Amino acid sequence: MSYLKFLVKKKELIPLIAFVGFAGVGAAGMSIYSLFKTDVIVNRQKNPEPWENVNPYEPQKLFTINQKWEPVEELQTVKQLTK
Repeated sequence: MSYLKFLVKKKELIPLIAFVGFAGVGAAGMSIYSLFKTDVIVNRQKNPEPWENVNPYEPQKLFTINQKWEPVEELQTVKQLTK
């Protein structure tokens, strides 16, 4: 019995298959989107300290409303002293 014949016979499964398919596509899309963000590490051998390369002026959240970031002076001085 082919897949389409089975769906014609059991029409109540069509919405279930549609919702599960939509959820699968959404999960795969979000996974791929997250791989391209700057705070995700794929290769730890190449960049063992990725937090040093994160741009503080670029929002790191999925959805940000009116975020303004200003550096903390004490942290900047400690960072300069440790280098």
